[in-house]
Amino acid sequence: MPDRPALLFDLGGVLIDWNPRHLYRQVYGDAETEFFLKNVCTPEWNLALDGGRPFSEAIREKQASWPEYRDAIDWWWSRWEEMLNGAIPGTVELLAELKALGHPLYALTNWSAETFPMARKHYAFLDWFREIVVSGREGLVKPDPAIYRLAAERCGIPMAGTVFIDDGLANVNAAKALGFDAIRFTGAVALRRELAGRGYLPGRMEPPPGWS
Repeated sequence: MPDRPALLFDLGGVLIDWNPRHLYRQVYGDAETEFFLKNVCTPEWNLALDGGRPFSEAIREKQASWPEYRDAIDWWWSRWEEMLNGAIPGTVELLAELKALGHPLYALTNWSAETFPMARKHYAFLDWFREIVVSGREGLVKPDPAIYRLAAERCGIPMAGTVFIDDGLANVNAAKALGFDAIRFTGAVALRRELAGRGYLPGRMEPPPGWS
């Protein structure tokens, strides 16, 4: 068991700003980008990649269905790193404070096993986590209860009472059903208040000057 209360973080949308719009809006206008993401490379299609489906197979099949977007579909792999836009403002600073206070940090992320190594080289703070459970390596994705149970076992933390932070409502609700103290991430300032109220950041409810 951890020596201090542990925290289990999602990565994309909480600490890392990953969004395919960062890439496709460089080429298409807003309307065509939204059409492409709603109808071609959809969230459901990407979730299958997060669950372990090989990029080569998924891209080849999608190109056969949408030949007019053949190049754009290929960019989901060949230009994937352009979907990254740095860290979510303020959250990494908050993570650093939690680390300095000695709280054990763990992560549970829906992420392809093929692209996670690309992300890892961009974000040194990922080394602060004692364990990162990556869905694509496990063949499971949130909000499947099985991946939460696997993460708790792998990290050696209890589900009951452990703080879990995720930007996805379905993921938060699934975690709550298993006993996690789940927080839906809406921004670093709000998360700071949530954690301060739970005693993870004693004595400070507001961010320090110049921090956002």
